[in-house]
Amino acid sequence: MNIGHKIADWLENRAVTPAYAGWLLSGMTVFFFGSATNTMSGWLYVLSGGGLALLGVAAVLPGKSLRSLEVRRRPIEPVSAGDQITVELEIENRARQPKTLLQVVDILPFVLGEPVVRPIEVIEPNSIYRDTYYLEVRQRGVYRWQEVNLRTAAPLGLFWCRRSRPVKAVAVVYPQVLPLSTCPLIDRIGQEDSPQFYNRSRSQTATEGLTRNLRPYRHGDPTRLIHWRTSARYGELRVRELEVAAGGQEIIIALDSAAAWQPEEFERAVTVAASLYFYASKRLLNVKLWTAGTGLVSGNRVVLETLAAVNAGEDAVENRQKLPIIWLTQNSASLSTLSLGSRWVLWPLATAEIGEKMLVKHELPGLEIRSGRPLELQLQAPLERAISY
Repeated sequence: MNIGHKIADWLENRAVTPAYAGWLLSGMTVFFFGSATNTMSGWLYVLSGGGLALLGVAAVLPGKSLRSLEVRRRPIEPVSAGDQITVELEIENRARQPKTLLQVVDILPFVLGEPVVRPIEVIEPNSIYRDTYYLEVRQRGVYRWQEVNLRTAAPLGLFWCRRSRPVKAVAVVYPQVLPLSTCPLIDRIGQEDSPQFYNRSRSQTATEGLTRNLRPYRHGDPTRLIHWRTSARYGELRVRELEVAAGGQEIIIALDSAAAWQPEEFERAVTVAASLYFYASKRLLNVKLWTAGTGLVSGNRVVLETLAAVNAGEDAVENRQKLPIIWLTQNSASLSTLSLGSRWVLWPLATAEIGEKMLVKHELPGLEIRSGRPLELQLQAPLERAISY
């Protein structure tokens, strides 16, 4: 924006700035006055005086027209990333005369795009005009803005006048929640996955558990869980998934938000955290979310708002729980600090580039997320193990 535009913007916001017709009439008025001075012609003085009077009236009326208008905003309902938020404005005309030919300019945060300009033809006296527009938001977050401009050149169209109204807005955009039909990270909690921990009594208990459903056999599944009769019917191996009594065990999904992340990978991690939480909640498990900035939180709305506002590299207000957790991180070295019984989800980019080895105390099961592959499929894949080097 050059110096001329800055001056015009400053004048429009605090007084008025001429429109094209205003500049044209001003030039004609100066021309008539100059001609009258040279020729001493009375009718030229009349024309210049009439033009000057018209300019004076046109400069006063737009500001007066905006003075009696009040702007309010209805609360914005939260949506998920990729959906549209609904923005509703109410402009009240408290005057006894109608207000015509207005512009309502909603000043959005730059991350949401350019300001939204909404034209209004007329607002009747002592009435409220309601205007609604929709805005697509592709990335989760908490967006705040607090200014709406009213702009008009009515009634003569010679001068533009703009006045700002403080109207706060908060739009909460939740992360996407993936529709998982199964998730070994959650489903196998309460079971010991490593063969070295199995004993006879535990094997008997697992075999006698209630069958939750049947699924196709995956590499590494215990053969004792194969349902042979169903496998013969379908012509492929089918494995029983057993209901496991969690015994009131608390599931904590912990997002390593205090660490440095690549922006794209952190957004994927937030999506994974939300998806795991709601999958566990759907299974009626006692699940909570932990982030460095908030500590432990629970409840669907609170968790969604926490994940909408979380950022990588935030200051930690609470140390990570020493209980078994599902740890979402990009730092492979942090896996060595996990408690026995924990799970992990790792974005391994840093280790691959700088040549570090994973230092893991326990053979904890987890998932290594690969870029370019759908998250939904990866979260439903069998668990891996972090092997010490």
